[in-house]
Amino acid sequence: MYPQYKANRDEAPDDLQKQFPYFAPLVEAFSIASLKQDGFEADDIIGALARKGESAGLDVVIVSGDKDMMQLITPHIHMLDTMKGKRFEEKDVVEKFSVPPGKVIEIMGLMGDASDNIPGVAGVGPKTAADLIGQFGSIKNLYAQIHKVEKVKLREKLLRDRENAFLSRELATIDVDMELKSEIEDFKYVKASPDKLKKIFAELEFNSLLPGDEAEADEVEKHYETIMDEKSLDRLIAGLTAAESFALDLETTSKHPVRAEIVGISFSYRDNHACYIPVAHRYLGAPEQLDKNLVLEKLRPLLEDAKYKKCGQNIKYDLIVFRNEGVDLRGIEFDTMLASYVLDPSKRAHSLDDLAKEFLGRKTISYKEVVGTGLKEIGFDEVEIDRATDYAAEDSDITWLLRRKLEPLLTNETLSLYQELEIPLILTLAEMELAGVLLDKKHLARLSHEVAKDIQGLEGKIYALAGGKFNINSPKQLAVILFEKLELPTGKKTKTGYSTDVKVLEELAPQHALPEKILEYRQLAKIKSTYIDALPEEIYQKTGRVHTSFNQTIAATGRLSSSGPNLQNIPIRSALGKEIRKAFIAADGCKLLSADYSQVELRVLAHLSGDGALIDAFIKGEDVHARTAAEIFSVALDAVDENQRRSAKAINFGIVYGLSPFGLSKGLGISVGEAKKYIDQYFRLYNKVRVFMDDTIAGARKLGYTSTLLKRRRYLPDINSKNRQVREAAERVAINSPVQGSAADMIKAAMINIHRDFAKKKLGSKMILQVHDELVFECPEDELETVAEIVKKEMEGVFKLRVPLVVDMAWGANWNEAH
Repeated sequence: MYPQYKANRDEAPDDLQKQFPYFAPLVEAFSIASLKQDGFEADDIIGALARKGESAGLDVVIVSGDKDMMQLITPHIHMLDTMKGKRFEEKDVVEKFSVPPGKVIEIMGLMGDASDNIPGVAGVGPKTAADLIGQFGSIKNLYAQIHKVEKVKLREKLLRDRENAFLSRELATIDVDMELKSEIEDFKYVKASPDKLKKIFAELEFNSLLPGDEAEADEVEKHYETIMDEKSLDRLIAGLTAAESFALDLETTSKHPVRAEIVGISFSYRDNHACYIPVAHRYLGAPEQLDKNLVLEKLRPLLEDAKYKKCGQNIKYDLIVFRNEGVDLRGIEFDTMLASYVLDPSKRAHSLDDLAKEFLGRKTISYKEVVGTGLKEIGFDEVEIDRATDYAAEDSDITWLLRRKLEPLLTNETLSLYQELEIPLILTLAEMELAGVLLDKKHLARLSHEVAKDIQGLEGKIYALAGGKFNINSPKQLAVILFEKLELPTGKKTKTGYSTDVKVLEELAPQHALPEKILEYRQLAKIKSTYIDALPEEIYQKTGRVHTSFNQTIAATGRLSSSGPNLQNIPIRSALGKEIRKAFIAADGCKLLSADYSQVELRVLAHLSGDGALIDAFIKGEDVHARTAAEIFSVALDAVDENQRRSAKAINFGIVYGLSPFGLSKGLGISVGEAKKYIDQYFRLYNKVRVFMDDTIAGARKLGYTSTLLKRRRYLPDINSKNRQVREAAERVAINSPVQGSAADMIKAAMINIHRDFAKKKLGSKMILQVHDELVFECPEDELETVAEIVKKEMEGVFKLRVPLVVDMAWGANWNEAH
């Protein structure tokens, strides 16, 4: 009917195609009913099946996020989008398309569907289509009364694409009348076949799933005890003392460690044995529990003696909570979350539930199962003690078991990284989080008022450019203004209409002033809501400070991240960003010190590549960007202007991220040809950098991973993909990871050394922030010189490279002054 139908879709990636032969056997092994009929799409089969179910008096749920399916919705047929967690009924269709389900195909006939390459009528968007169908009822009636369409341009578009409109309607229509070779009875639930599943899991090497059905996991005999009296507590302490190594886990009142109070403590030191000591469960009818202070005092000798080796899952959290309770947890030897991360930092999940499933074949009780979700969520102190014991004791038990699984997997290289960098960093980060940062609330309040006025002024300009008021925060309304009213060229189409994202607005900005003002508005509104208004809400009343959490297991490169709140993304160079940084202040009698590595990734690149020209520039202390600019633009070093230096800087840093001529052309606003010329000249100047990049990619193809200076691995499963885009993305990661990862390892090592030096000298100064290549300290004024000396020595001397490491330092009453 239409050869171009879905012709714009890319061929399935090679990695996916390899999996196709396994889908049918897997579905069969799970005993899931499967339908396939020549000459029909899956949509048709689903539609016909839904109608058949409805006719049999059943309520039908179509699990899909495809808007095409909305034409099938009736009072007895609903649609469930599991990606969005939303159920669609007739009223939702009306809300989305402004027409009932039966008219959806009329709308799609006019507006088309980019994802299926259905043409529709060019220039007719969802709003116009809805208006037309609302007026005429159908495409057939619309063309029968085409003279009634008042807008001349719209009428011309409709007449021009008349055939496409009728064709598109037919292409979008799901065939619910096809003859199904099945009966309702065929879809009754049948239990999966364990034998077939085991066979296919073994073939696919899904080893963690082999023992992993729930029935088998439940067969493990678990011995979990609730400690309710002092005699039982003493018996537990005797067992822990004799074991000399154990796993522990805290249950608390908050996910934020600085704000959390202990509800209970669990321990495990034998396989499948664990206990839970409840100390603060407060529900109606809760039994009497041991006094928290008594428990902590009895446990203190064990917890504070480094001779007894402790293991935990994200044990930094427990360390902070214990510290707030007056207990100094020492002897941290193993963290299962960190071990999993060091073994494979590319994995998205390092949670206890995920690790239990992957390494033990065990399904654990999730936190949500215990406390509930949404409006029904309760605090852990409201959980019944028997249920709390099942959950908390299991956490310690699983942590103990995981330690024994993970420890042997840490080889010489990864073990060294784990023991000498990641484990010692736990204490450093915990003390930073406990210290927190001081904020000037009055400054932020003034700034909020000023920015609100700026936003109001922008709104007026936007309305003037748009020719009337509209909801600036509504992508749909903005799309109507840009593409229908102003008739600007449309960009990419999403499921809800034409996109108005940043990329689209940036492309439209040279053609009209409105997109540029929208970008300004969005940036201001985001900074105001994310930082200016949100930061004061994060101040903890007890300390008067903001306590962020530093995460060791999020970024695959080894970099630290910050959350609750994120203090690493505050704009640096913008005037507004500088005003926000002024709100980060030192306490009375103190100053802030900022210590920032200068061009650290380029220095690491010089070391790794061994490029003579790059090494020479750093050894001589030259301006590397100016030197690169001089070569690229064929001018004398002292004749390089600011624009040339800016372009060279983009190339210098971009190379580390696998910059392409296309990417550089976009960034600098030049042609792709010119950008390619600049990059070629860069590699003529620094020819060993090209050799390093090529060798790194070749090594990654052979080994499947790249390594940092401290042997941190980044696995690259897509490095040999036949899909060019996927492969090239992996190649860019391969080039960047050793450089960025080595810089990340470097600052982590420096942080540990500085923290130890401060402790040895018993200084009152504290490290309070880490932002990529920068460290921020809060120091009493009489310690300024001592701290500056320690920080400079440890940061510049942390690794011996072929080029000097340089740290820029500055003092100030606030973070902006110290920058």
